[in-house]
Amino acid sequence: MPNQEQLHAALGGVLDPEIRRPITELGMVRSVQVRPDGTAEVTVLLTVAGCPMRETLTRDVTKALSALPGVRDVQVTLDVMSAEQRQELQGRLRGGGTAPAKENPFARPDSLTRVYAIASGKGGVGKSSLTVNLAVSMAAQGLKVGLLDADVYGHSVPAMVGIADQRPTRVEQMIMPVPAYDVKVMSIGMLKPGRQHVVAWRGPMLDRALGQMLSDVYWGDLDVLLLDLPPGTGDMAISVGQQLANADVVVVTTPQEAAAEVAERAGTIASMLNQKVVGVVENMSWLPCPHCGPSHRIDVFGTGGGARVAATLSERFGYDVPLLAEVPLDPRLRTGGDTGRPVVLDDPSAAASEVLAGLAKQLADRRPSLVGRSLGLTPTGR
Repeated sequence: MPNQEQLHAALGGVLDPEIRRPITELGMVRSVQVRPDGTAEVTVLLTVAGCPMRETLTRDVTKALSALPGVRDVQVTLDVMSAEQRQELQGRLRGGGTAPAKENPFARPDSLTRVYAIASGKGGVGKSSLTVNLAVSMAAQGLKVGLLDADVYGHSVPAMVGIADQRPTRVEQMIMPVPAYDVKVMSIGMLKPGRQHVVAWRGPMLDRALGQMLSDVYWGDLDVLLLDLPPGTGDMAISVGQQLANADVVVVTTPQEAAAEVAERAGTIASMLNQKVVGVVENMSWLPCPHCGPSHRIDVFGTGGGARVAATLSERFGYDVPLLAEVPLDPRLRTGGDTGRPVVLDDPSAAASEVLAGLAKQLADRRPSLVGRSLGLTPTGR
């Protein structure tokens, strides 16, 4: 029969689905033992009674203990943490009680998380679809990814990853992001009473909402944080520039002139806020001919918009702003958003999937640079 050390070692391989840390480390295992008949009995403490991940935890704990020699059956009992235990868990997640109760972890000078703000000048260019597929593709490549839906009025990310009706778990004053396809997702839409309710906030409320989604949410150690920004150059773009000054900006446009001209403004406001524009993505770039195949491209929305935006911003900023990718117009990209199954997972061989996966790797492999950033230095006289 396995001893206590072996039992705890097995349970140490079970991660909390929301926090992504071992349940033994989080104090979620109240007791575990094996009866003489080979039945393993374990009691797991949930953070809240209505934890949406209870079935996942039960399955993972059962699988971990069943793999031990001598274990013939597993009985999992789920209980709920007391208020004191939840406070201890919050302190543990906040750094053992030594870290400030609330802070924006991505604004810290020692933060190693790469932050990408996905921006566009106007709506309807596929920015949210692009952001969702980039996040899922990066996670599939092995990165720890967070996805923040910062489009407060037009939040669509939860539906695009199939969690529109899920609500985040709260641990005292902390909010757990909802996992989807190994991505930690947070959206103001998850905090509304229902999907039909609207958000009608002015600038100060938007700024406060962004701050809370950064500091009140337990993101954990992320390699990459992606923000789906609202279109335009309004309050949220300014708030992101102020609260995430280290964020790099990717500008999304379509080929047509009207979209390209407005996209330049989105890049310009980012530069004014001392953020670096790392590149331009041309979405809906071309349509593979349904009769001739991908070798024949149909330019539904014209050509060259992305290249023009990249050239204009490069000249305006004095550093290279490359055209990162030209994503084809693919009905499967839209279908994936409607069904909550991103196309990069549902159909990796699709033309759009291949381009998006390449773009995700390109951004994931990118290393920080001081080029194009304001260093905040003030010249002094001699």
